[in-house]
Amino acid sequence: MSSSKNLAGNKQRSQRKRRGQQGMRLIKIWVPDVESPEFAREARCQSLAVARSKGEKDNQDFIDSISEF
Repeated sequence: MSSSKNLAGNKQRSQRKRRGQQGMRLIKIWVPDVESPEFAREARCQSLAVARSKGEKDNQDFIDSISEF
């Protein structure tokens, strides 16, 4: 197990080195967990708020105009 883990680590280090030489920089960010129940509840709440707003038609028209179908 440790040898396969070591090979993976070496491969990752090599890739990071190559990317660095190509002018790339690794960044790490925290993003919302779209699979969590809290995210689903909040997304639903916000979607309902938009759907019930006075500007719903204008909002949807805008989204449709910038979306690819």
